[in-house]
Amino acid sequence: MIGKIKQSINNAGELIKEQANALGDAARQKGFAIIEDWVSILPKMNAYGLETTFFSVSVSLNPTLDIELSGDPEKFDKEYLETLIEETKKSTPMNLVFSSIKTTQQLLQRNKLPVQRPLTVRIKVRLSPEIRVSYGIQVTE
Repeated sequence: MIGKIKQSINNAGELIKEQANALGDAARQKGFAIIEDWVSILPKMNAYGLETTFFSVSVSLNPTLDIELSGDPEKFDKEYLETLIEETKKSTPMNLVFSSIKTTQQLLQRNKLPVQRPLTVRIKVRLSPEIRVSYGIQVTE
């Protein structure tokens, strides 16, 4: 009886390991597909005035793309951002970037904070993307 219980536990453990490996592979493939979507927008972002200044890929169970874009804050005024948001409605990654810049800009203005140089957009893409917009140079990370 105890032997059968041990065997059942061992079998269950093996099944769980197999499922975890399958889920890991599926997550990794999904992560790379998401990363591909974001990498494909970089030439367009450069054309809109955001230059790629940093590019990094981390490969793991949860692959990560880390991109930093930089631009002239004066170019990205309210009207230009509205135009970009309208033009990029069909591209979720690009629309997220421009909407994030607009939101950051509105928060700066609402709080009467000065716009500093450079405009930096940092994008961290995992299974869910993270976009961080900043004006000025960050002293510590």
